[in-house]
Amino acid sequence: METPILETVCISKKYKNTDYYAVKPLDLRVEKKEIVGFLGPNGAGKTTLISMLSGVLKPTDGKVLIQGLEFKNNKQEIQKKLGIVPQEYALYPSLTALENLNYFGAMYGLKTKDLKTKIEYFLTEMGLIDFRNKKIKTFSGGMKRRVNLIAGILHNPQLLYLDEPTVGVDVQSKQVILDQLHKLNALGTTIIYTSHHMVEAQEFCTKVIIIDTGTIIAKGTPSDLISSIPSANTLEEVYLKHTGLKLRDHV
Repeated sequence: METPILETVCISKKYKNTDYYAVKPLDLRVEKKEIVGFLGPNGAGKTTLISMLSGVLKPTDGKVLIQGLEFKNNKQEIQKKLGIVPQEYALYPSLTALENLNYFGAMYGLKTKDLKTKIEYFLTEMGLIDFRNKKIKTFSGGMKRRVNLIAGILHNPQLLYLDEPTVGVDVQSKQVILDQLHKLNALGTTIIYTSHHMVEAQEFCTKVIIIDTGTIIAKGTPSDLISSIPSANTLEEVYLKHTGLKLRDHV
């Protein structure tokens, strides 16, 4: 059997001075070129899990393997394979789009000529080439989201983590973002993302994992999950069946 792009062994997280686990011990296996969506209510553990899978957060117990390599002993090598696009904009507002992307490309070690070509390609693909010399602080939310995505994919990551990549954007920006992600996936990039948009997840993902109270409560292809509940016609109905209608407000 081929080595999975991502695997976890009994991974968990308990924050200091808390009495409960944000993520309870769980095992995951993600194959190359899958598009996996993590869905769950606020406070379910999605962001904590993504942070552990991407090496941003150290697990309390268990281990994360990227192409068979454990983070603990191979962090530098693994990080070259990863792209991370956080929900919060990882951009410098007083710099232009071009300046931001040159900075992030240099961080990835991309050579000047190659970096210039990639930046021009992605800015064109994402409809931003005419705004490359405008400061980020002047951009709309959708434009910032698109630049945020470009910053995370300049180095052609083998595994891409996305936390709410289309939150708060207009329909056009959302479609451009999803189209670009499909192109990346077709070229071999495995995608893991979180979202509250059930219709988007149903159409976009090859596999869905529903998380609540720090544990996996359902997983499978969108069609299999829908088929598993006789009364369900959509992924949203499956989600509500598993997580309930109780509000999850927290501060």
